[in-house]
Amino acid sequence: MPLPQRLAYHADDTIIVGMSEFAMPAQEILDMYKPRLVVIGNGMVGHRFLENLIDRGEAASFDITVLCEEPRLAYDRVHLSSYFSHHTAEELSLVKEGYYAQHNIKALIGERAILIDRANKLVSTGHGLQLPYDKLVMATGSYPFFPPIKGLQNPACFAYRTIEDLNAIESCARHSQRGAVIGGGLLGLEAAGALKSLGVETHVIEFAPVLMAEQLDQIGGEQLRAKIEAMGVRVHTGKNTQELLPGGKETRNTLVFADGSTLGIDFVVVSAGVRPEDKLAHKSGLALASRGGVAIDDHCRTSDQDIYAIGECAAWNDRFFGLVAPGYKMAQVAVDHLLGGSSRFTGADMSAKLKLLGVEVGSIGDARGKTPGSRSHLFLDEKERVYKRLTVSADGKHLLGAVLVGDTADYGALLQLCLNQVELPEHPDALILPGYAGSKKPALGVDSLPDSAQICSCFDVSKGCITGAIAAGHTTLDAIKSETRAGTGCGGCLPLVTQILNSELKKRGVEVKNHLCEHFAYSRQELYHLIRAGEIKTFDDMLAQYGQGYGCEICKPALGSLLASCWNEYVLKPEHVKLQDTNDVFLGNMQKDGTYSVIPRMPGGEVTPQGLMAVAEVARDYRLYTKITGAQRIGLFGARKEDLPQIWEKLIAAGFETGHAYAKSLRMVKTCVGSTWCRYGVQDSVGLGVFLEHRYKGLRSPHKLKFGVSGCTRECAEAQGKDVGVIATEKGWNLYVGGNGGMKPRHADLLAADLDRETLIRTIDRFMMFYIRTADKLQRTAVWLGNMEGGVDYLRQVIIEDRLGIAQQLEDDMARLIAAYACEWQLAVQDEAGLPRFRHFINSPAPDPLVQSVPERQQHRPARPDERKEEETP
Repeated sequence: MPLPQRLAYHADDTIIVGMSEFAMPAQEILDMYKPRLVVIGNGMVGHRFLENLIDRGEAASFDITVLCEEPRLAYDRVHLSSYFSHHTAEELSLVKEGYYAQHNIKALIGERAILIDRANKLVSTGHGLQLPYDKLVMATGSYPFFPPIKGLQNPACFAYRTIEDLNAIESCARHSQRGAVIGGGLLGLEAAGALKSLGVETHVIEFAPVLMAEQLDQIGGEQLRAKIEAMGVRVHTGKNTQELLPGGKETRNTLVFADGSTLGIDFVVVSAGVRPEDKLAHKSGLALASRGGVAIDDHCRTSDQDIYAIGECAAWNDRFFGLVAPGYKMAQVAVDHLLGGSSRFTGADMSAKLKLLGVEVGSIGDARGKTPGSRSHLFLDEKERVYKRLTVSADGKHLLGAVLVGDTADYGALLQLCLNQVELPEHPDALILPGYAGSKKPALGVDSLPDSAQICSCFDVSKGCITGAIAAGHTTLDAIKSETRAGTGCGGCLPLVTQILNSELKKRGVEVKNHLCEHFAYSRQELYHLIRAGEIKTFDDMLAQYGQGYGCEICKPALGSLLASCWNEYVLKPEHVKLQDTNDVFLGNMQKDGTYSVIPRMPGGEVTPQGLMAVAEVARDYRLYTKITGAQRIGLFGARKEDLPQIWEKLIAAGFETGHAYAKSLRMVKTCVGSTWCRYGVQDSVGLGVFLEHRYKGLRSPHKLKFGVSGCTRECAEAQGKDVGVIATEKGWNLYVGGNGGMKPRHADLLAADLDRETLIRTIDRFMMFYIRTADKLQRTAVWLGNMEGGVDYLRQVIIEDRLGIAQQLEDDMARLIAAYACEWQLAVQDEAGLPRFRHFINSPAPDPLVQSVPERQQHRPARPDERKEEETP
């Protein structure tokens, strides 16, 4: 709404309206006349439009209303199938709680737009609302296409598009034996993977002669089919489905094909492509493209200059795009134009890399070699079912397209060669030949890419954006991901992002190395393997063989931690004690007043009444502040150093062990009461938590470790915010890794689902040892996993699939460390020679006179400077 012409600012920051004496604060008047922006659709692209507006700091310049037809705000439709892998709707959500309200965006959930009155600039909704607008954005997406097959109105026929669709499919699958997916394209194979995960016999019906006919050539489609059938999915290509009939010999329904054959099934999922959702635009008189979709120009404007269309509902140059990345680009362009910019949408690359039913598939550019004069280079390994094809220009200098099935490791490099028309090496086939083929594979030089090269298609991040972030001081992979979002979508661009980072650091004179310090020219990972291979047990031996000088405050504690991680020896042995920091030397966390905390282990949060009495007696006798900690333990604070051995003698006599609250090791396993007591629990979470805590107690690692075990998906133990989180399901346990609270919270990633207890323990063993082997010093699992190329997918290949062939080594290493465990405080109180270290004064048993406290809430706390009494001079 334009501002009235007769407005005048007053000296006191009010606005005078017309000639009247009516005055209001200037900001209130301006807020009343903000342009009204209505966004129809809150899918991934509609949400990205709002995010871009917020990120540019301009959301407050508009009065924004968004219509969300579904019963929930935007969620990740790309990873919709993970909903069947025990991800919740909340985990798939793209909108953090309170995010829209924080930016004064009104979100109307379950509200559908039914008409746009362009003359009066009003949007009418299904519930009778009329929303005025100055600018309108249509992000209505697409709808699933149902081919003209008789009988698809059957209640056993489902679409595969929304969470509600998936809920219906899951419900039906519970009492079904056999399901079929009509459609063998990207979405169809994803749906087939979902059906297989639900435990039903799965069939894929495809009209074309090969799977993924739009992306793959004949050989590629055949190899994909072979790999999928090897996993137990039945594939039927070249099938023209005519009708779905109720009834069958052993099934509830029957599919009838044009060749006269039939297939008995219980239910059908139709995934035969999508069509632009343009009915509202057509009804409102907006121009449509010849094949459907709201016609837009290069600025994403429709035939009405006040209305934009973005995402799958839009058609640019008579073409609509069925992937999310082009929609994200449209959202970016529309925001820029809305704010007065001049950026343009110039089309989008439709290349894709996916993992369908566990099979890696990649398609780039002219995958099927349709360009006149083009030539192809092919590699086929029928044993491993790996197929690669390069389509190159007639002169062999430029890559036009590629097909990759079974191995997509080269996808990122090939995509950049194709998009940026980088000149190919003399023998282009070397780009796809395996390493044992006799020649070294040519590497893509990232310096040859222009700054405009798109590195991350999920978030439209260019090479120039990444180099700019590096120049601004973001010099780690994790920092670049946080600053630019590159690598936070599918993760496929991370190898290139890493190459750009290393290249830019080298240009700036920064040597890309991660040596521990000046005394050891090795990384932590290399030092770990040197210790293990040489069976080195002391810092002095390590320094003599692989170091120089005398050591420092960096390498001594780091090597002390590594030696403990390798051999689990008592950290206060004479040869080790000099390597430890204060907390480990005194086996307790030093507090701000110089006293220490005492935290006995209470596995899984369990403690007996007798144990509580023992803790209470210690707290009373030594005047300790007492608190229940967030780790479900009792913390005793204010212990003087000289009292620590006597305190722990009493606690050990009562059956307690050290809780390692001072160490870089497992702190605790938080549990809910689980099926033992809770009516919602489906597994014994306390029993498992107690077992895990006893199994991994004392295990020294690069940083502290926190576990959580929840007895059901209500997640009372907050397992998905822990380094290792376990959540009970009706079939077993789901394992999450890499979670973190603290300053930079990170939601844990699902590593494996529905594991039995034995497999769960074995998987955790491998995960823990792989983390100990490969993480950097003082690196939490969240950061470690965030920096890992390939992320949780690569981790899954190593831990679950044993891609590196080290699984048995990891299990054996863990078994050795578990067998070497001993309670450090039990050893400490038995070590008469070591007890003098707990005296405050070397030559006197007197306590520290500087420790003072004041009463508070029936306990006490350290005295503040203004509360301290003057110490008497001896």
